[in-house]
Amino acid sequence: MARHSGTPPRRGRLFRLLWPVTSYLVTNLTVTVFWVLFFVLNRTRVSGRKNVGTAPNTLLLSNHQSMLDSFLVGLAAFYPRSLLQPHLLPWNPAAAENFYRTPILAWLADNWRCIWVQPGRRDLHALHRMIQVLPRGVMTLFPEGTRTRDGSVGPGHAGTGLLILATRARVIPVTIEGMREVLPIGRSVPRIFKRISVTYGPPLDYAEFLARPRTRQTAQALIDRVMAAIRAQHEELRRLILAETASAPT
Repeated sequence: MARHSGTPPRRGRLFRLLWPVTSYLVTNLTVTVFWVLFFVLNRTRVSGRKNVGTAPNTLLLSNHQSMLDSFLVGLAAFYPRSLLQPHLLPWNPAAAENFYRTPILAWLADNWRCIWVQPGRRDLHALHRMIQVLPRGVMTLFPEGTRTRDGSVGPGHAGTGLLILATRARVIPVTIEGMREVLPIGRSVPRIFKRISVTYGPPLDYAEFLARPRTRQTAQALIDRVMAAIRAQHEELRRLILAETASAPT
């Protein structure tokens, strides 16, 4: 039975007590399954992993192509280190209409360290929760707020810029390519034997924005800078893939 997506699910004392253990087990088990999908059943290439590091207050900002992107970005950065270093399991702001449709899916989402985000996306409660947890850990976030329809990298939302300004997080621009072929919009079962690429860029220098007033205009200008970096990485990644495809033997 689908639940109402207007409010986040309430969790009792037992859930909160067991959450560190259940979150570790559920997330690492899920990630192991997706490792098989990404690296065995599909060909996934990762570059720039050394740019991510293991420090807390790290924000992985990526373009968005499929419902599985958050698993891919976190997995490619930290697995299997997350088995011994559970603090590396990223938090993931998640759309309520996608990840909280049923009680079982909502339970899984909470254990996947998802942060409930209401439809419409201007959710101050979710933003405050992100500001609480990010300084102590890692977070994966998609500033576009929605999956691409044509493969291009769209504009980012100011809310992500506000998060960066509030936490002064270490921002890593991430680019993915190939996930539209693995799980297109409208499809529920992933495809196999596809090619996936993930690139982690160097940390973004945004010191100039910290000297400005913390306004929505500053936040938008900051996220525009981030999206420009992601867009440049994406274009370079696509050029590399096209060049490799052209030079491959037929």
